[in-house]
Amino acid sequence: MNRNILIVDDEESIRQSLEGILADEGYEVLTVGSGEEAIRMVGDELPSLVLLDIWLPGIDGIETLKAIKSEYPQVRVVMMSGHGTIETAVKATKLGAFDFIEKPLSLEKVILIVNNAMDMIRLEEENILLKKRYGREYELTGSSEPVLELKEMINIIAPTNAWVLIMGENGTGKELVARSIHRQSKRALKPFVEVNCAAIPEELIESELFGHEKGSFTGATEKRRGKFDLANEGTIFLDEVADMSLKAQAKILRILQEKKFERVGGTKLIPTDVRVIAATNKNLELEMEEGRFRQDLFYRLNVIPLNVPPLRDRKEDVPLLVNRFLKEFAMKEGEGEKMITEEALRILMKHDWPGNVRELKNFIERLVILTSGNVITQEDFPPLDQERREDQDSDLEAEFNEAVDGSSLRAARMDFERQYIAKKLREFDGNITKTAEAIGLERSNLHRKIKAYGLEVKSEV
Repeated sequence: MNRNILIVDDEESIRQSLEGILADEGYEVLTVGSGEEAIRMVGDELPSLVLLDIWLPGIDGIETLKAIKSEYPQVRVVMMSGHGTIETAVKATKLGAFDFIEKPLSLEKVILIVNNAMDMIRLEEENILLKKRYGREYELTGSSEPVLELKEMINIIAPTNAWVLIMGENGTGKELVARSIHRQSKRALKPFVEVNCAAIPEELIESELFGHEKGSFTGATEKRRGKFDLANEGTIFLDEVADMSLKAQAKILRILQEKKFERVGGTKLIPTDVRVIAATNKNLELEMEEGRFRQDLFYRLNVIPLNVPPLRDRKEDVPLLVNRFLKEFAMKEGEGEKMITEEALRILMKHDWPGNVRELKNFIERLVILTSGNVITQEDFPPLDQERREDQDSDLEAEFNEAVDGSSLRAARMDFERQYIAKKLREFDGNITKTAEAIGLERSNLHRKIKAYGLEVKSEV
């Protein structure tokens, strides 16, 4: 952050006094004696903060403030005056002054105001960086025809309030699409609240979605706001909506129809204004035929359907995704970005990626960790062919026992894989299905690896 401060005062003693005390605080201080000089200096040096006297020869402080804020609105300006009135202070504030200090100056107060202004500048800069990072993080990566069509649809529907149903396989990026819609909508500055419908027990669905009053049930020791309350005026994302029970579906349908709800244990109807985006990896038409999904809820949610293509249908996007992941991992670890050879990319483009983008991301992360050099080649790849992998998994225990007796790179990779799977199992509390999905493996393959590596599974919930 720029720590330059410009002091504008026609009294040299004040300039010197402020320069000394602020320099001691670690700031870089510039000084001028007139409004005209101040305007030129702001243009040349672009300081973060200006301490500006109101009474100046030539252009006075108010006119100087107008000129600075007109050309450089990001520059903070603190006004100083020995003849200040409430009217003058109000006028300066309306013109964009950050604060107003009366003379004779209290150096302690000057330091306090300067530090507060600098803290606010730092927070605003961090906020801008976070918004840029947030925007990049939720950008759809790809230039293939399916992705371009999806981006075009998002651009069309995002500014509306229409409800959206996103369909696609696991790992394709349905949440990414939902966040992209929200980020480009009129509700972008309002909350985006995600609800993992598959993870909420049926007996807690009402409390989770609608909130509860204190004492409404055993364990309700305080009042709690629900997801629909938290998402008011924003977007609520119902992820894995087809995994809810029929009873839970009925409760969701009711609030979507009435746009009002009661907290558990409450009697007051609370209105809610939310945009609903739902997602599923299931065939909802089949689910309805089998009686597992309500037709009325489907037609309520399915205002605008979006299909997220699997990675095997847009393999030309693999190089772009790989390069993005390499950059992300380098930034995350604070290390230099690793490169990947063209031949290695061609091999990755031939693979079907049954776990889709999530599987590719996990694969690249493993390569970044395991590859000692700065360039990733095809020689660094574990086997990618699915049938070959399954054959190898069936005899993995003997292979591992043989490998650990040596000190080969292959042994190191297998040792890492064992530790990696163990870590992910702990992360998902022993849930095989969630672990397999997270690391891009078939559930049966994960079972074989767990058995081969002798890993203990605490539970499967």
